[in-house]
Amino acid sequence: MTSIVYLIGAGPGDPGLITARGLRCLGFADVVLYDHLVPPRLLRHARPNAEKIDVGTAAPQALEQEAICYLLAEKARDGKIVARLKWGDPFVFDRGGAEALFLHEQGVPFEVIPGVPAGIGFSAYAGVPLSYPGAGDTITFIRGFEDDGKAHAALDVDWSALARLDGTLVCYTGSTQLPGMVRSLLSHGRPPEEPAALVVSGTLATQHTTFGTLADIVEKVEAQNDRRPGIFLLGRAVGLREHLRWFDAKPLFGKRILVTRPREQAIEMSELIESLGGEAIEAPFIRIVPPHDYEELDAAVASIGEYDWLVFSSANAVEAFMQRLLASPLDMRALANTKLCAVGPATSDRLAKYGLKVDLTPAEYRAESIVEAFSTSGDVRGLSVLIPRADIGREIVGDELRRQGAEVTEVIAYRTVVVDPEREGEPDVYRMLLDKQLDVVTFASASSVRSFVRAFGQDQAADLLRPVAVASIGPVTAQVATQYGIQTTIMPAHYTVPALVDAIVQHFRGQRTS
Repeated sequence: MTSIVYLIGAGPGDPGLITARGLRCLGFADVVLYDHLVPPRLLRHARPNAEKIDVGTAAPQALEQEAICYLLAEKARDGKIVARLKWGDPFVFDRGGAEALFLHEQGVPFEVIPGVPAGIGFSAYAGVPLSYPGAGDTITFIRGFEDDGKAHAALDVDWSALARLDGTLVCYTGSTQLPGMVRSLLSHGRPPEEPAALVVSGTLATQHTTFGTLADIVEKVEAQNDRRPGIFLLGRAVGLREHLRWFDAKPLFGKRILVTRPREQAIEMSELIESLGGEAIEAPFIRIVPPHDYEELDAAVASIGEYDWLVFSSANAVEAFMQRLLASPLDMRALANTKLCAVGPATSDRLAKYGLKVDLTPAEYRAESIVEAFSTSGDVRGLSVLIPRADIGREIVGDELRRQGAEVTEVIAYRTVVVDPEREGEPDVYRMLLDKQLDVVTFASASSVRSFVRAFGQDQAADLLRPVAVASIGPVTAQVATQYGIQTTIMPAHYTVPALVDAIVQHFRGQRTS
């Protein structure tokens, strides 16, 4: 594909607001230059080997922008496909126009992919329609601050004309510029009783909306003591917020929830949390990696037809086994005479993706239930059972089945390794816990608990988790947490990720009604 620069609007915060075309172009880029405000989760959609450059530095703005322009052109001239992720929309109060003009002058091909501007996204997530029948016929966007060192300078706009407009004003501003703006509008005849709102961190779980009138909005904002920049909304349509607010009415809105699952497995939980208005902080404390060698696993795969039962206690075990099976001369037909046992719906679902139906599913999502399920299904004496498992997997299943007379073979299908929580680019979980910035810490496996404790030390781990709600996916995970002095606050009746998130919702719902 020919080298090109894509100027992509990444939206105002919520990673789900990027356009389908923006996401597609990001996916095949060789180089990604991104603003600091671009949500990190969007970078997952870039190719794993793509060069990723954070250009949101603290260098002087003019020099920084010039350097970015030259970098874009240089990468394109090297034959690269470049994705330039811009916060909001590239052409709305941003330097995207300057970058596009520079590329044009340099003869570098480029394409502009629009994004959701902050003024649009913030207002929608605050429940404020920018237009409404009877609420005026204009929508006016105003840059309420300068980005060249004149943050406190008066705006050079026609306040008299703005005050006369019968519609909605959408102003990019901050708490320091807001008082002067309001004074100017009032002094030029804008009605003091007109509904007004200031929205900060829009589209994110940290969103906050201050609602009032033009006469009292400054006082209300100052009472919040919140210095974050935001979007100031003014007009009759703003008054509909109390009827149309939807985002900040979600059950987990404003809650910050730590997801400790491996990065590739965290997506389901994070998306569920964010769909309910919460903020998912992904900090994997474990990582799933291949075994040191495949000799034992490959031998088991080669002789799979000799086993009566194949027992999977996790989706990871399914994935590891199936990958080696399909990498061998065999295929799914090799499992024709072997019955399958899966612990939990997630494990069954992973087998279903390979077109396989489960013969035995324990009543509970725990290893002990496997033994009980085998006992109730008939005599296990003489049965040949294969159990692919993690290197630190619990041995209770194999030991108990052996005691009942089964011939059990256990092979290491994958390893669970500890992830350093202080790696560059990872959230500072220690500081967040110390500063009480987290509401819930989730553990979806016993190994994630052990890794968390190993990272911070047993005594300190328990102390750090004491002020927050600890959510464990099931009794085995909760039992391991208890062994380390960590008390589980939330545990679902069914041991799945969706059920765990539902239990978190019920926990906070109970707090509000108590």
